[in-house]
Amino acid sequence: MTKLSLTSGETALRVAVLLPCYNEEAAIGRTVAEFRAALPDAVIYVYDNNSRDRTMEVASAAGAVVRRERIQGKGAVVRRMFADIDADVYVMADGDATYDAASAPRLVAELVAEQLDMIVGSRVSEAELAYRRGHRFGNALLTGMLARLFGRSFTDILSGYRVFSRRFVKSFPSLSAGFEIETEISVHALELKMPCAEIETPYYARPEGSTSKLNTYADGWRILNTILTLYRFERPLWFFGAVALVLALIGVVLGIPLLLTYVQTGLVPRMPTAILITGLEILAALSFFAGLILDTVVRGRREVRRLAYLSYPAP
Repeated sequence: MTKLSLTSGETALRVAVLLPCYNEEAAIGRTVAEFRAALPDAVIYVYDNNSRDRTMEVASAAGAVVRRERIQGKGAVVRRMFADIDADVYVMADGDATYDAASAPRLVAELVAEQLDMIVGSRVSEAELAYRRGHRFGNALLTGMLARLFGRSFTDILSGYRVFSRRFVKSFPSLSAGFEIETEISVHALELKMPCAEIETPYYARPEGSTSKLNTYADGWRILNTILTLYRFERPLWFFGAVALVLALIGVVLGIPLLLTYVQTGLVPRMPTAILITGLEILAALSFFAGLILDTVVRGRREVRRLAYLSYPAP
Protein backbone atom coordinates (compact mmCIF):
# COMPACT_ATOMS: atom_id res chain seq x y z
CA MET A 1 0.00 0.00 0.00
CA THR A 2 1.20 3.51 -0.78
CA LYS A 3 2.47 5.45 2.22
CA LEU A 4 1.63 8.97 3.30
CA SER A 5 4.45 11.03 4.79
CA LEU A 6 3.06 13.36 7.40
CA THR A 7 4.68 16.77 7.71
CA SER A 8 4.22 16.63 11.50
CA GLY A 9 6.68 13.77 11.91
CA GLU A 10 9.18 11.50 10.25
CA THR A 11 7.07 8.32 10.34
CA ALA A 12 5.45 7.29 7.08
CA LEU A 13 1.95 5.98 7.69
CA ARG A 14 -0.26 3.97 5.38
CA VAL A 15 -3.52 5.84 4.83
CA ALA A 16 -6.65 4.30 3.32
CA VAL A 17 -9.71 6.27 2.21
CA LEU A 18 -12.90 4.20 2.54
CA LEU A 19 -15.95 5.17 0.47
CA PRO A 20 -19.08 2.99 0.81
CA CYS A 21 -21.35 3.52 -2.21
CA TYR A 22 -24.82 2.70 -3.46
CA ASN A 23 -26.04 4.23 -6.73
CA GLU A 24 -23.60 7.18 -6.65
CA GLU A 25 -22.72 7.39 -10.35
CA ALA A 26 -23.33 11.14 -10.34
CA ALA A 27 -21.02 11.90 -7.40
CA ILE A 28 -18.42 9.16 -6.94
CA GLY A 29 -16.02 10.36 -9.63
CA ARG A 30 -15.86 13.82 -8.09
CA THR A 31 -15.50 12.34 -4.58
CA VAL A 32 -12.56 10.14 -5.59
CA ALA A 33 -10.87 13.02 -7.42
CA GLU A 34 -11.21 15.34 -4.41
CA PHE A 35 -9.75 12.82 -1.97
CA ARG A 36 -6.99 12.01 -4.47
CA ALA A 37 -6.07 15.71 -4.54
CA ALA A 38 -6.24 16.03 -0.75
CA LEU A 39 -4.37 12.80 0.05
CA PRO A 40 -2.26 12.03 -3.03
CA ASP A 41 -0.36 9.15 -1.37
CA ALA A 42 -3.40 7.40 0.11
CA VAL A 43 -5.13 4.39 -1.41
CA ILE A 44 -8.78 5.12 -2.16
CA TYR A 45 -11.21 2.20 -1.84
CA VAL A 46 -14.75 2.27 -3.18
CA TYR A 47 -16.99 -0.55 -1.93
CA ASP A 48 -20.08 -0.86 -4.08
CA ASN A 49 -23.25 -2.16 -2.42
CA ASN A 50 -25.21 -3.67 -5.34
CA SER A 51 -25.58 -0.41 -7.28
CA ARG A 52 -27.86 -0.51 -10.31
CA ASP A 53 -26.01 2.29 -12.11
CA ARG A 54 -22.40 2.81 -13.30
CA THR A 55 -20.94 3.57 -9.86
CA MET A 56 -18.23 0.90 -10.15
CA GLU A 57 -17.15 1.91 -13.65
CA VAL A 58 -16.97 5.62 -12.77
CA ALA A 59 -15.05 4.94 -9.55
CA SER A 60 -12.57 2.68 -11.34
CA ALA A 61 -12.04 5.25 -14.08
CA ALA A 62 -11.34 7.88 -11.41
CA GLY A 63 -8.50 5.73 -10.02
CA ALA A 64 -10.11 4.05 -7.01
CA VAL A 65 -9.66 0.43 -5.97
CA VAL A 66 -13.19 -0.90 -6.48
CA ARG A 67 -14.68 -3.85 -4.60
CA ARG A 68 -18.20 -5.13 -4.04
CA GLU A 69 -20.17 -6.06 -0.93
CA ARG A 70 -23.30 -8.07 -1.78
CA ILE A 71 -24.97 -7.94 1.66
CA GLN A 72 -27.18 -4.86 1.48
CA GLY A 73 -26.73 -2.06 4.01
CA LYS A 74 -24.08 0.46 4.99
CA GLY A 75 -23.29 -1.49 8.15
CA ALA A 76 -22.41 -4.56 6.08
CA VAL A 77 -20.16 -2.47 3.82
CA VAL A 78 -18.30 -0.87 6.74
CA ARG A 79 -17.86 -4.28 8.38
CA ARG A 80 -16.35 -5.65 5.16
CA MET A 81 -14.05 -2.64 4.67
CA PHE A 82 -12.74 -2.79 8.22
CA ALA A 83 -12.05 -6.52 7.87
CA ASP A 84 -10.40 -6.41 4.43
CA ILE A 85 -8.24 -3.30 4.43
CA ASP A 86 -4.92 -3.07 6.23
CA ALA A 87 -3.64 0.44 6.99
CA ASP A 88 -2.38 2.64 9.82
CA VAL A 89 -4.97 5.40 9.40
CA TYR A 90 -8.44 5.07 7.89
CA VAL A 91 -10.44 7.98 6.46
CA MET A 92 -14.12 7.10 6.00
CA ALA A 93 -16.60 9.27 4.12
CA ASP A 94 -19.65 8.85 1.91
CA GLY A 95 -19.34 8.71 -1.86
CA ASP A 96 -21.85 11.51 -2.45
CA ALA A 97 -19.41 14.49 -2.51
CA THR A 98 -21.06 16.11 0.52
CA TYR A 99 -18.02 15.89 2.81
CA ASP A 100 -15.05 18.21 2.49
CA ALA A 101 -12.12 16.13 1.21
CA ALA A 102 -9.77 19.10 1.66
CA SER A 103 -10.17 18.74 5.45
CA ALA A 104 -8.80 15.17 5.40
CA PRO A 105 -5.08 16.03 5.82
CA ARG A 106 -5.90 18.17 8.85
CA LEU A 107 -7.96 15.34 10.40
CA VAL A 108 -5.24 12.77 9.77
CA ALA A 109 -2.50 15.02 11.14
CA GLU A 110 -4.56 15.71 14.29
CA LEU A 111 -5.21 12.01 14.84
CA VAL A 112 -1.50 11.18 14.63
CA ALA A 113 -0.20 14.22 16.55
CA GLU A 114 -2.58 13.65 19.48
CA GLN A 115 -2.48 9.82 19.24
CA LEU A 116 -6.25 9.63 18.99
CA ASP A 117 -8.34 6.67 17.91
CA MET A 118 -11.16 8.54 16.19
CA ILE A 119 -11.88 12.02 14.92
CA VAL A 120 -15.43 12.89 13.92
CA GLY A 121 -15.86 15.43 11.15
CA SER A 122 -18.66 17.46 12.72
CA ARG A 123 -20.73 18.85 9.86
CA VAL A 124 -21.15 22.59 9.31
CA SER A 125 -23.70 23.06 6.55
CA GLU A 126 -22.55 25.19 3.61
CA ALA A 127 -25.96 25.13 1.93
CA GLU A 128 -29.55 25.11 3.12
CA LEU A 129 -30.26 21.97 1.08
CA ALA A 130 -27.37 20.01 2.59
CA TYR A 131 -29.59 18.69 5.38
CA ARG A 132 -32.89 17.03 4.54
CA ARG A 133 -36.06 18.15 6.32
CA GLY A 134 -36.13 16.79 9.85
CA HIS A 135 -32.56 15.48 9.64
CA ARG A 136 -31.03 18.27 11.73
CA PHE A 137 -33.67 17.94 14.46
CA GLY A 138 -33.40 14.14 14.48
CA ASN A 139 -29.63 14.31 14.74
CA ALA A 140 -29.82 16.69 17.71
CA LEU A 141 -32.46 14.52 19.40
CA LEU A 142 -30.48 11.30 19.02
CA THR A 143 -27.21 12.99 20.02
CA GLY A 144 -28.82 14.33 23.20
CA MET A 145 -30.33 10.94 24.02
CA LEU A 146 -26.95 9.24 23.58
CA ALA A 147 -25.35 11.77 25.95
CA ARG A 148 -28.01 11.20 28.60
CA LEU A 149 -27.80 7.41 28.37
CA PHE A 150 -24.01 7.04 28.16
CA GLY A 151 -22.90 10.12 30.09
CA ARG A 152 -21.10 11.83 27.20
CA SER A 153 -21.41 12.03 23.45
CA PHE A 154 -20.34 13.77 20.27
CA THR A 155 -22.14 16.75 18.81
CA ASP A 156 -22.78 14.97 15.51
CA ILE A 157 -23.14 11.22 16.04
CA LEU A 158 -24.61 10.68 12.57
CA SER A 159 -21.65 12.14 10.68
CA GLY A 160 -20.23 9.69 8.16
CA TYR A 161 -16.92 11.59 7.95
CA ARG A 162 -14.50 9.97 10.39
CA VAL A 163 -10.81 9.19 10.73
CA PHE A 164 -9.78 6.07 12.65
CA SER A 165 -6.64 4.50 14.00
CA ARG A 166 -5.79 0.92 13.15
CA ARG A 167 -6.51 -0.22 16.70
CA PHE A 168 -10.03 1.24 16.54
CA VAL A 169 -10.86 -0.44 13.23
CA LYS A 170 -9.46 -3.84 14.13
CA SER A 171 -11.11 -3.96 17.57
CA PHE A 172 -14.56 -2.79 16.43
CA PRO A 173 -17.12 -5.66 16.51
CA SER A 174 -19.52 -4.24 13.93
CA LEU A 175 -23.05 -5.68 14.20
CA SER A 176 -25.23 -3.01 12.56
CA ALA A 177 -26.89 -3.51 9.20
CA GLY A 178 -27.66 -0.01 7.95
CA PHE A 179 -27.21 3.69 8.71
CA GLU A 180 -27.16 3.02 12.45
CA ILE A 181 -23.51 2.01 12.02
CA GLU A 182 -22.35 5.55 12.96
CA THR A 183 -24.20 5.26 16.28
CA GLU A 184 -22.61 1.89 16.99
CA ILE A 185 -19.17 3.33 16.20
CA SER A 186 -19.78 6.23 18.61
CA VAL A 187 -20.94 3.93 21.42
CA HIS A 188 -17.91 1.66 20.90
CA ALA A 189 -15.59 4.64 21.38
CA LEU A 190 -17.50 5.88 24.43
CA GLU A 191 -17.67 2.49 26.13
CA LEU A 192 -13.94 1.78 25.78
CA LYS A 193 -13.14 5.39 26.73
CA MET A 194 -10.98 5.86 23.65
CA PRO A 195 -9.21 9.17 23.05
CA CYS A 196 -11.38 10.92 20.45
CA ALA A 197 -12.03 14.40 19.13
CA GLU A 198 -14.35 16.37 16.88
CA ILE A 199 -13.32 18.87 14.24
CA GLU A 200 -15.80 21.00 12.32
CA THR A 201 -15.78 20.40 8.58
CA PRO A 202 -17.89 21.89 5.78
CA TYR A 203 -20.90 19.89 4.63
CA TYR A 204 -22.24 20.45 1.11
CA ALA A 205 -25.42 19.70 -0.79
CA ARG A 206 -25.38 16.67 -3.06
CA PRO A 207 -24.48 17.29 -6.68
CA GLU A 208 -27.28 17.26 -9.23
CA GLY A 209 -28.37 13.72 -10.08
CA SER A 210 -27.39 12.27 -6.70
CA THR A 211 -30.15 11.29 -4.28
CA SER A 212 -30.00 10.42 -0.58
CA LYS A 213 -30.57 6.80 0.46
CA LEU A 214 -31.48 7.79 4.02
CA ASN A 215 -35.14 7.45 4.99
CA THR A 216 -35.60 10.09 7.69
CA TYR A 217 -38.29 8.28 9.70
CA ALA A 218 -37.49 4.62 9.09
CA ASP A 219 -33.75 5.03 9.56
CA GLY A 220 -34.31 7.43 12.46
CA TRP A 221 -36.38 4.76 14.20
CA ARG A 222 -33.67 2.15 13.53
CA ILE A 223 -31.01 4.45 14.99
CA LEU A 224 -33.16 5.11 18.07
CA ASN A 225 -33.73 1.37 18.47
CA THR A 226 -29.97 0.80 18.15
CA ILE A 227 -29.27 3.31 20.94
CA LEU A 228 -31.77 1.60 23.26
CA THR A 229 -30.49 -1.87 22.35
CA LEU A 230 -26.88 -0.88 22.95
CA TYR A 231 -27.91 0.67 26.25
CA ARG A 232 -29.52 -2.63 27.25
CA PHE A 233 -26.35 -4.47 26.24
CA GLU A 234 -23.85 -2.05 27.78
CA ARG A 235 -25.80 -0.87 30.85
CA PRO A 236 -27.90 -3.94 31.86
CA LEU A 237 -27.99 -3.08 35.58
CA TRP A 238 -29.48 0.35 34.89
CA PHE A 239 -31.84 -0.97 32.20
CA PHE A 240 -33.23 -3.94 34.13
CA GLY A 241 -33.01 -1.98 37.38
CA ALA A 242 -35.37 0.61 35.88
CA VAL A 243 -37.76 -2.16 34.83
CA ALA A 244 -37.58 -3.62 38.34
CA LEU A 245 -38.28 -0.22 39.90
CA VAL A 246 -41.37 0.33 37.74
CA LEU A 247 -42.77 -3.12 38.53
CA ALA A 248 -42.07 -2.69 42.24
CA LEU A 249 -43.74 0.73 42.34
CA ILE A 250 -46.85 -0.61 40.57
CA GLY A 251 -47.00 -3.39 43.14
CA VAL A 252 -46.68 -0.92 46.01
CA VAL A 253 -49.40 1.37 44.64
CA LEU A 254 -51.77 -1.59 44.24
CA GLY A 255 -50.79 -3.02 47.62
CA ILE A 256 -51.31 0.04 49.83
CA PRO A 257 -55.18 -0.12 49.81
CA LEU A 258 -54.99 -3.88 50.31
CA LEU A 259 -52.63 -3.49 53.27
CA LEU A 260 -54.83 -0.81 54.89
CA THR A 261 -57.87 -3.08 54.57
CA TYR A 262 -55.95 -5.95 56.13
CA VAL A 263 -54.80 -3.78 59.06
CA GLN A 264 -58.36 -2.60 59.71
CA THR A 265 -60.24 -5.88 59.25
CA GLY A 266 -57.65 -8.66 59.28
CA LEU A 267 -59.02 -9.84 55.93
CA VAL A 268 -57.74 -9.85 52.34
CA PRO A 269 -60.95 -9.35 50.34
CA ARG A 270 -59.35 -8.96 46.91
CA MET A 271 -57.32 -12.14 46.53
CA PRO A 272 -56.67 -11.74 42.73
CA THR A 273 -55.13 -8.33 43.41
CA ALA A 274 -52.95 -9.82 46.13
CA ILE A 275 -51.73 -12.51 43.71
CA LEU A 276 -51.03 -9.85 41.08
CA ILE A 277 -49.01 -7.79 43.58
CA THR A 278 -47.01 -10.85 44.58
CA GLY A 279 -46.27 -11.63 40.93
CA LEU A 280 -45.18 -8.04 40.24
CA GLU A 281 -42.78 -8.01 43.19
CA ILE A 282 -41.32 -11.37 42.16
CA LEU A 283 -40.81 -10.09 38.60
CA ALA A 284 -39.18 -6.93 39.98
CA ALA A 285 -36.73 -9.01 42.01
CA LEU A 286 -35.96 -11.26 39.04
CA SER A 287 -35.39 -8.24 36.78
CA PHE A 288 -33.02 -6.64 39.27
CA PHE A 289 -30.95 -9.79 39.75
CA ALA A 290 -30.89 -10.41 35.98
CA GLY A 291 -29.42 -6.93 35.54
CA LEU A 292 -26.91 -7.60 38.30
CA ILE A 293 -25.73 -10.86 36.68
CA LEU A 294 -25.62 -9.38 33.18
CA ASP A 295 -23.64 -6.40 34.46
CA THR A 296 -20.91 -8.80 35.61
CA VAL A 297 -20.94 -10.51 32.20
CA VAL A 298 -20.73 -7.16 30.38
CA ARG A 299 -17.80 -6.09 32.54
CA GLY A 300 -15.91 -9.22 31.48
CA ARG A 301 -16.77 -8.64 27.80
CA ARG A 302 -15.63 -5.03 28.06
CA GLU A 303 -12.30 -6.12 29.51
CA VAL A 304 -11.80 -8.54 26.60
CA ARG A 305 -12.62 -5.80 24.10
CA ARG A 306 -10.25 -3.43 25.84
CA LEU A 307 -7.45 -6.01 25.67
CA ALA A 308 -8.14 -6.56 21.95
CA TYR A 309 -7.99 -2.79 21.45
CA LEU A 310 -4.71 -2.50 23.37
CA SER A 311 -3.09 -5.28 21.33
CA TYR A 312 -2.53 -2.71 18.55
CA PRO A 313 -0.08 0.21 18.91
CA ALA A 314 -1.21 3.84 19.03
CA PRO A 315 -1.02 5.75 15.73
